[in-house]
Amino acid sequence: MSDTDILLLGQVLDFAANPFDCPPEDAARHERRGAVLIRDGKIAAVGAAESLRAEYPRARIEDHGEGLILPGFVDAHAHYPQTAVIASWGKRLIDWLNSYVFPEEARFGDPAHAQEIAESYLDLLLAHGTTSVASFCTIHPGSVDAIFAAAEARGMAVVAGKTCMDRNAPEGLRDTPQSAYDDSKALLERWHGRGRAVYAVTPRFSPTSTPEQLAALGALWAEHPECPMQTHLSEQTDEVAWVADLHPEHRDYLDTYEAHGLLGPGAMFGHAIWLTERERAQLREHSAALIHCPTSNTFIGSGLFDTARAMAEGQTVGLATDTGGGSSFSMLHTMASAYEIGQLSGTALHPAQLLWLATEGSARAMRMQDRIGTLGVGSDADILVLDLASTPAILQRHARAETIWEAVFPTIMMGDDRAVQAVYVAGRRLLPRPEGLHSRSMAPILARSLGLDG
Repeated sequence: MSDTDILLLGQVLDFAANPFDCPPEDAARHERRGAVLIRDGKIAAVGAAESLRAEYPRARIEDHGEGLILPGFVDAHAHYPQTAVIASWGKRLIDWLNSYVFPEEARFGDPAHAQEIAESYLDLLLAHGTTSVASFCTIHPGSVDAIFAAAEARGMAVVAGKTCMDRNAPEGLRDTPQSAYDDSKALLERWHGRGRAVYAVTPRFSPTSTPEQLAALGALWAEHPECPMQTHLSEQTDEVAWVADLHPEHRDYLDTYEAHGLLGPGAMFGHAIWLTERERAQLREHSAALIHCPTSNTFIGSGLFDTARAMAEGQTVGLATDTGGGSSFSMLHTMASAYEIGQLSGTALHPAQLLWLATEGSARAMRMQDRIGTLGVGSDADILVLDLASTPAILQRHARAETIWEAVFPTIMMGDDRAVQAVYVAGRRLLPRPEGLHSRSMAPILARSLGLDG
């Protein structure tokens, strides 16, 4: 027993099994009046409130009433440098990159700009209940330093890597096969395993990396297989056709990675919508992860990812906002979009399946389920408390709920940051705090980003 024990009280919801592998209700564990014990930044016990209060009488009580205690959300694919260009109108993928993304990413050569956006981005995530993210950075090593330093200050477990591009990108946003390898290796050695930081080998995608660069990054990943590898795959049909034109010697899009050592456990492929049967079989056989980005897929007009099919065939699937192609920082909004896409694809995803994808499912895609994404004893105490009656519209529907799933589903479909009652990172309560989460206004930061500050 420790004098620093913290006992969180409220409704507790966690998973004992994958809700895609059994009846969803059977996979979940719901304690109507439950408790989670935090000790030294980790989860030490989970159970009924009455029994844990008796067992740990010296623990400091933080009672969240009817709040729903969950693992913190895990966002498995995002682009923090695109924070300031989120919700930019009217472009499909390639034009969207050229019109919005590349000009914004060019600003990250300024370390001060990178630091401001990194700090603001992570605060936005926390405000929406997300405690871990896998993010692409930019070509600039300082962009990687910025996100890891901001995460370290907040105690967050973050996956990130230098985005590598040596073709089909503007001057100033291209590196070389050798500099991609050298910069990535130096950043990996500086950050991977420092505190909670996880480095990811990060080619943007095959159209912006030559075979020589992909081979160099494949060699780096082979030297450090404990690290993840993140990239994009088959997001849009015109992108798939572009890859075929660039690489007629390869069997398909996935083969451009596979041929250079960039397919295996720990590989995370964003989008993965327009896959061939060969690609699906190879992804499953090599234990790679498919990252579903529903708001991005609809916002940029990419297509519909079939979650139910992917899970049924044994794929590893994570869920992600893909900001700024995605239109929200909220994993609640992302779950709502995943539900709607599931309906269009022929399968209504159960609330348990959506919550699992946003927590343990994404953690598994990142190979971090032993540390984040669950309330398992020994996991880091990254915890979210949701208010299931956060707005009048949600409250009136919640009042008629007869099961926990009827109670939580309105918040999944209509909730936003107002539903976030509390956030703990490694056992430390970061939200709410007396001075407020956003100690500085976002306005001057975004004005500088957009060139509106004169």
